[in-house]
Amino acid sequence: MRKLLLLCCMFIGLAAAGNAQTKPGAKPVEKSKDLQKQLKLTDKQTEKIAVIYQESSDKFEKIKAADKGDNTKMMVDIKPLREATISKIKAVLTKEQTVKYDKLLKGSKAAGGSGWGDGWSATSGQ
Repeated sequence: MRKLLLLCCMFIGLAAAGNAQTKPGAKPVEKSKDLQKQLKLTDKQTEKIAVIYQESSDKFEKIKAADKGDNTKMMVDIKPLREATISKIKAVLTKEQTVKYDKLLKGSKAAGGSGWGDGWSATSGQ
């Protein structure tokens, strides 16, 4: 019984690790590297996206501090930041990468996420 339980735990852990995408709280560089793998970005694109993620993260932290735990207000306040971040990232991508990026956004939203990889919350450590 113990071995079966251990095997189940190992399987669940491996499955979770295998399906893991960019984690909330990941650094902007980590997020951009993850996006690089998924979209086959060049190093130059990856650097630009890391800067976008960092700027968005800094702005998110300011919004979070200003809203003092009011999640409803924060969700309203971050919507323009989210839209701006997506637009900035798309401006760096090729047409083919943009199509893949849109699929990633829809896929993460369908899986219960925010639909855009939480780039603005990279340093929040949620």
